[in-house]
Amino acid sequence: MIASKVYTNAGPWPNDGKLSARHIKMECEASLRRLQIDCLDLYQMHHIDRATPWEEIWEAMEQLRREGKIIYCGSSNFAGWHLARAQERAEKRNFFGLVSEQSIYNLNTRAIELEVIPACQGYGLGLIIWSPLAGGLLGGVLRKEKAGARSERLEAQVEKMRPQLEAYENLAKELNIHPANLGLAWLLHQPAVTAPIIGPRTIEQLDCALEVPDIKLGEETLKKLDILFPGPGGAAPEAYAW
Repeated sequence: MIASKVYTNAGPWPNDGKLSARHIKMECEASLRRLQIDCLDLYQMHHIDRATPWEEIWEAMEQLRREGKIIYCGSSNFAGWHLARAQERAEKRNFFGLVSEQSIYNLNTRAIELEVIPACQGYGLGLIIWSPLAGGLLGGVLRKEKAGARSERLEAQVEKMRPQLEAYENLAKELNIHPANLGLAWLLHQPAVTAPIIGPRTIEQLDCALEVPDIKLGEETLKKLDILFPGPGGAAPEAYAW
């Protein structure tokens, strides 16, 4: 599958950025040229654009589909109510709208459990995960530290969460699973998740990650991970109200 995104400003004028019809068309065609292909499988809106009407956004996406330049539309970093508005406006146009949402989600960052995940499940959207290992925090950072590889970028977070991370990496050791694979496997055990985006830097890391689909975590292990990295309490409003 080949996917691309649209949002960042490409020029000084209002319609040179975000989700204006002009920018949606311009960036799609630029991606096709760079990739030397005729069609994108998935064209994603990288962020919500609060200024551009959905009628304009969907008209531009529909035109690209008619021209055979995209097959599916997706979103990224949308709130639950943005997904709902997008889908309801698409339905009024007899357009199927979004097929996926790409969000940050990992054991340490679980806010999307409140409303984004329920919205994805309610509308039948796939959920693609970015930063599945919290920027490396869940990838065995203490193990690497012992081997002499310190991360200045993560240093403050590591010190703040050291007992938590020690317990996490000890659990991974007990299970004979690499810490990174434990974090990825947890994601694959969440029913709404379609796939995490991994970013291996080496063939060794890629080979390691390819073991994840075969990892089965028991209920006891999942409960231990929930205790170590508690989420918001489930879906809204039950998470914070009766």
